[in-house]
Parts: sequence; structure tokens; C-alpha cells
Amino acid sequence: MLVSVKWLRDYVDIDMDVKEFADMMTMTGTKMETVEYFGEDIENVVVGKILEINPHPNADKLIVTKVDAGDKVLQIVTGAKNVSVGDYIPLAVNGAKLPGGIKIKTGKLRGEVSEGMMCSAAELGIDEKYVEDYKKNGIYLLDYEESYETGKDVKEVLGINDAVIDFELTSNRPDCRCVLGIAREAAVTVGKKVKYPEISVKEESDETIDFDIKIENTDLCKRYAARIVKDVKIAPSPYWMQRRLMEAGVRPINNIVDITNYVMLEMGQPMHAFDLNQVSTGRIVVKNAQDGEKFTTLDEQERTLYSDMLVITNGEKSLALAGVMGGLNSEITDNTTEILLESASFKAENIRATSKKLGLRTEASSRYEKGIDVNVAYDAVNRAAQLIEMLGAGKVLKGVEDCYPVKEEQTVLTVHPKKIIAQLGVDIPMEQFVKILEDLEFECTIKSDEEMEVKVPSFRLDMVEDADVFEEIARIYGFENIPAKQLEGNYTAGAKTERQKFDDVIRNTALSAGLYEVLSYSFVSPSGVDKIKLPADSPKRNFVKLLNPLGEETSVMRTTLIPNMLDIVYTNMSRKNPEFAAFECGHVFYPNAEGLPDEGNHMCMAMYGKDTDFFVLKGALEKVLERAGMDEYEIVPEKENTTFHPGRCAKLLCKGELVGYLGEVHPEVLENYGLTQRVYVCEIDTDIVFANSDRTIVYKQLPKYPSTSRDIALMVKEDIYVKEIEDIIEANGKGIVESYRLFDVYQGSQIEKGYKSVAYTITYRSADKTLTDDDVEEVHDNILKELNDKLGATLRG
Repeated sequence: MLVSVKWLRDYVDIDMDVKEFADMMTMTGTKMETVEYFGEDIENVVVGKILEINPHPNADKLIVTKVDAGDKVLQIVTGAKNVSVGDYIPLAVNGAKLPGGIKIKTGKLRGEVSEGMMCSAAELGIDEKYVEDYKKNGIYLLDYEESYETGKDVKEVLGINDAVIDFELTSNRPDCRCVLGIAREAAVTVGKKVKYPEISVKEESDETIDFDIKIENTDLCKRYAARIVKDVKIAPSPYWMQRRLMEAGVRPINNIVDITNYVMLEMGQPMHAFDLNQVSTGRIVVKNAQDGEKFTTLDEQERTLYSDMLVITNGEKSLALAGVMGGLNSEITDNTTEILLESASFKAENIRATSKKLGLRTEASSRYEKGIDVNVAYDAVNRAAQLIEMLGAGKVLKGVEDCYPVKEEQTVLTVHPKKIIAQLGVDIPMEQFVKILEDLEFECTIKSDEEMEVKVPSFRLDMVEDADVFEEIARIYGFENIPAKQLEGNYTAGAKTERQKFDDVIRNTALSAGLYEVLSYSFVSPSGVDKIKLPADSPKRNFVKLLNPLGEETSVMRTTLIPNMLDIVYTNMSRKNPEFAAFECGHVFYPNAEGLPDEGNHMCMAMYGKDTDFFVLKGALEKVLERAGMDEYEIVPEKENTTFHPGRCAKLLCKGELVGYLGEVHPEVLENYGLTQRVYVCEIDTDIVFANSDRTIVYKQLPKYPSTSRDIALMVKEDIYVKEIEDIIEANGKGIVESYRLFDVYQGSQIEKGYKSVAYTITYRSADKTLTDDDVEEVHDNILKELNDKLGATLRG
């Protein structure tokens, strides 16, 4: 979950470095995934006001402007079409820095001095999907209703001077899927109190709500609260609200929709707003849908509903698919003047089943399916009404319709503190034990020396037994403060199998070659094989499909490791990691005749960087194969594999059997993954490698006789592969060629076009005698003759 630290500070005093805070949160159980600092690459960008616009004397598509930069007026030349006199804009002055390492200096454009640059959203690092259409191809205008101080740091004005933390939340803590939930955890972590927002609705309308709400299925809908707002004015939200939504990954739409999303992010309660004209019956009925009922949702898709799904109706027609998505027939439009605000509590299991059956997952359904505190529904509808009044978006009628047929009882647990303390292995005083629970908003009543009654706050749906209390005490006390203790007990000796030893060898060899090991999920999206351009008839498109997937992205079991690896490459490249080299040893799966998966073992390596090329990858692979004990293999050029560049790809064969491929990734595949530089990948079947490996160590006697070497530089056609040369050297060595080494390949001004120079060192040695020059020359000349006869190779002069 993305959490703006600036927003979080509204509820908790966080007076420490953000990374230190994030680390502390991780240690108390709310794991920090990443910390992103907005605006950290921006310097000397200020608020400017356009005072004057004139045509450029030497360019029809440029204009010359005068801009108030606070301490002085600057001349700025721009080609933007969306600026006018009086506009406030982000202005990068002389010496400014922008994301991507861009530096701004005073210069001339077609003869006119330009003392800076007006900035677009992209130049400020603001994602295009959060930008209004009319700003996308021009300057980012500061056009919300505020008075600006020219010369002020634009980071402060735009709210991009703080950080956003991405927290990885476990499924048992749905209460943390909102800013207030994280605030509660933050408060107990840093030893502060939560400052809850004061919810107060003025109810400026003279009218009183007169609306009937009926829940027919109280098992699937526990509570339904509603308010009515009249004199609604649909308009853009203020920037501060838009910014908070954007940092949480939500696109701003208009003030009413943004308020419902804001409350969802703040309090964790999904909300919906209906156009009141579509609820003209004066009533809301929550009931089960009819089998085969057709309903068009907000995404303009007609869906077939079933009787186990819950719908919100006006008594006559369905208005929304409960907990998932509203209907197109009741959406808020620019002409809406009256709205009904809905805040409800639905059964998690039913929302999950509905979402899965329809293949429709939304922000609302993802929250409902994990469980939501039934008591927050009432506060949320009032909070939304309060924000509507605050933004002047409408007048709220007096009163709240709150249908709550069967009230939830508060969970009460009986725990044994001394037993918990003994299990932790540390002596925690009873006062500290109680304080930890009270800081987490539990109510504690000590019954005796051995027993305590704990009333659980309604938002803690995960607290069901004393073991859960044990976990709360341990994580807040600090796992790092609990001393480690050696396990005691009987044990049996174990040993690794030959296959496990083999796997260790290839992993350790890859690590020693400078590659990092990565792990990825076996459940993948079927679109991965499209992104790597596998042919339509490729057997790797024959997936093992999951019967109950979490979603499309994890609906099948992988048949290749390359898509996952390229996703990892993209993550590193997008985060400006200049070099990358990694490998994964993992399983792939193919369906057998019974439809069950057959499991195979593959290894994938990938790398990019300044000094990385095909031969670096090939060298790493050869080292792995050498240590694995597979000697009888050959690397053959390959032009038909559509995942790889047709001129920079090879296949690995062992006794004629295909082991895998290696090469440079095809440019179209790079584009599919958003990769901006060359990437080199290989994938091999390690089951075949294991079947053909012989890791028996054979010791040879040190040679008795000296070796001698000859260097040759051959001129060959550029389409000749070095393997063809090496095959001839081996075939004509007559038992005295001990080794050969390619040390140079050259093409340049001194080489005829269409040719290349290939240089080798050939080492000669006999096991029986000291070689004479005549012995070596005979074999050496024969090799050169065969190279000339078969490949047209000549010695370079």
C-alpha cells in the first residue's frame, strides 16, 4: 500500500528521518517495501507568473514571454501553446536541475535569450496518467484556486517535498489498508498518540433526510448508512486532495468521486455516490440479484448476475453491484445536482466470490473481500459529508439514515500474561504488557495474577485467540529485543542427494561469476509468452491453468523463466541501476496426459551494462557447464528464435539434444518490457545438463615436456563463425594441439569490407617428447591449409 508521509503526519507526529521511520515500522510488523522521495531530483524550480507574451521575431512556432520569478523578471522562450498572461507555472531558472539529470542554463533560441524553462508534468516527474488532458502536451499550469507567491519553491507548492512509502501488508491486517490504519501502527511504533480527524457535519441544508433503507439479506449486508447532499457542484478537487490521491495511486476525477476515494484511502471504507435522480423511489433495498439479470456497470460492460450476488436497488431496478462497482445508470455526471452517499458493510466471502465469478476486481472489492470494520461505515459517510461541505461541493441534509439490523458484539479474549511472557523468554513487567495493548487500543481488565480480559477494538478483525495477543506483545516489544536461543532436542543426520549437490554447484558457480540469485513466482500471466514473442505453435504456450487463480496475472504456471526475468530486469533498469547480472534456478511446468503438471528444472541468466555483451553471457554459461561437468556440448548459431535478435543468438546442444538458447533480446521484446538498452539472456534445461554431467575429478600427471605456441591472424568473410575455425583446428591437431584461444576479432578501416580479422593462439605439446619446429610446422601448416581450402581463410599481412 502506498502511503504519503505528508498525509500520515496529519495524524501522527513523525519527527525523524523517513527511512529510519520505515525501518522501525518493518521491525514492528508493517513491512516497508520501498521509499520514494518525490522531488528529490528537482532544484531551483520556482513558481513563476506570466506577465507578457509576444511572438518570436525569428520563429513562428515559438513565443517570447516575460515571467515574474519573485526576485526578478526573466525572459523565457517556449513553444508551449497552453499558456496565457496571468498563468502561474513551474519555472526552472538558470542552474536548475530536473529528474533524469537535466540541467537548465541560460541560452538562446533562434536569436532570443531564454533565461530558464517552463516545465511540463513529465519534466517534473509527475506521471501522465494523473495529469488533466489539456496539460499533457504543454506546460503544467498551477490553475487551482489559490494565491501564489512568485519565487517560492515549486516542490512546496506542489507537495512533492516529502516521501511515499510502499508498505507490504499481510492479508490478516485489512485494518492497515488505509492511512489511519497505518497511523495507528506508526503511533505505537514511535511512541506517540494518534490524532484522529474531528468529524463534524454542519448540515447546512434546511431539509431533513427522509429516506427508507431496507436490507433483505442481513447475512450479506450487515450495515448500510446513507446521507443526501443537494445543490451539488461538480468541479475538480483542490490540488492538495488530488496530490494525495495521486501519491496513493488513484486518478483524480471530480470533487464528489475524489471525496469518496479520499475517505476510502483515509479510513479504509469504500464508498459510492448515486445520482439521486436515479433513486427517485425514495428508498434503497439491498437484496440478492435475480439469476440471469443483466446489469451494466460503470465500465460500460453488461454483466450477467446470479442469485448469490448482492445488489443495491431503488426497489425497482439495480443501481450497483454491492461492494464491487456502481451501475452506469446511476453514475455521477457533470449535470448531477443531488447525490446519495452510500457507506455499507458487506460479507467478505460473498464479495470475493462475486468479484471472482465476474472477473471484476476493484479497489472497493479488494478491500471488502479482506474484511472491514462494520463500525467505520457510519463515520465514513459523515466524513465524506464533512469534506463536501469543506470544499463547497454541496449542502448536506440534516440526519443520517443508518440501517444496522443486527449489531456486532465486541470481541473479548481471556489471556494469561504470565504464560505469554514465559513463552517469549523475556521478563516483561505487567505494566509494560498492559501498556502495549492499550497503545494498540485494546481495553485491558486484570482479573487475577494469572488472567486478563482483553476487549478487542472493532477494527482488529484478526484477533480471535490468545496466540494473537502473544504476537502483538512480541512485535511491539521488539523481536530484536528477544534473545536468540539454541534449539534443543534430538536430531538425525541428513545428507544432500546428488541432484541437490549438482544444483548447489551451478548456483555457486553463477554466484562466483558475479551474478546475483533471484527468485520469482511460478504462477504467472499467460501474456508473458506474448511479450517475449513466442510463436503461436510453441509448446511453451501449453499452460497448466489454475482452477482458482487470484487474478489474470497469476492464472497459469510458467513454462519458461524468461518473462519473469525480464520483469526483474525492468525493475532494475527503471530504478537506474547501471549494471545488472542475475540468474534464477527454478521450476517450469507442462501438462501431462492426465492434465497434471510435469515439473522441469531450468536456469535463466540475464545481464546488461556498459561492458556486457553476448560473449560475457556465453563465458558465464560456459563456466557453469564446465563446473557442472558437461563437456560434450556445442554452441551453434540460431536465427529462428523470435525472442532473440536474429543475428546475435545461439542454441546450446548436447549430443544433438537442445539444451537451451542464449543471446541478445530482440528489440521488439525490449520494447514490450519498456527496456531502453541491450539485454542478454539465456535459458537452459538443467535436467538435461544433469543427465549428461560427469563431475568425477580425474587427475592428470603434470606434463614432462615443454609446450610451444603460435599466433595466427586470419582474414575471413564476416559471416564465418569462429566455431567453424575451431572445428578445423581440432580436427587437424594430430594429437599435439593442446589448446587454442581466441584473443581478437577486428573489423575496421584496415580490413576489406565484408571481411574480419580473427586471431588465435594455438598451443602445441606432446606427451611423448619435446616437439621440434618441424613437428609443429607440419601440423600448423596443415591447419592453415585446411582453413584456406574450406573457409577461404588467409593469413593477415
